Amino acid sequence: MLEVIAIACVFLGMTTILKMTIVVVKRIKTKKERRIKKMTQDTQREGVTFNDVFMFMIAVPLVLLWVGFAGYVIWTGLAEPGVLDQIESYTTLIAILGGPALLIIKDALDVWKQEQTSKTEFYQTKAKSIIDYNARAQEQNQMIETKQQEHDHKNLKK
Repeated sequence: MLEVIAIACVFLGMTTILKMTIVVVKRIKTKKERRIKKMTQDTQREGVTFNDVFMFMIAVPLVLLWVGFAGYVIWTGLAEPGVLDQIESYTTLIAILGGPALLIIKDALDVWKQEQTSKTEFYQTKAKSIIDYNARAQEQNQMIETKQQEHDHKNLKK
């Protein structure tokens, strides 16, 4: 029974990869047409990179397949005692899928961490520039008031 589920998971993973490939190809074709029409908007957006295609075509289905199959083996192992007789082969399959899946998850978390670090640095820079702007604006207002008072004082003496 689990062999059928494993084959079904592989089939679903392959169909997911095929569907994502079709979507990416359509997106690239429409992007070329859009680029001709709206060049200024496309320069402001990020394009689809190889890493994006890799993540959606290989990494996401692999991780989903790994998690789904592992969950199903655990659930079936608890419900049917016959599964425990072949648990070593299922554990091997889960380990084979789990190695790359764990590396992909780790890399995804590292990328997320880098994005969060860059966002934090951006907001720190933005806050510093706002503080500097406010300080300069206050200095300018004080200077304007000082000059106005000096001007008024000179006019009163005359």
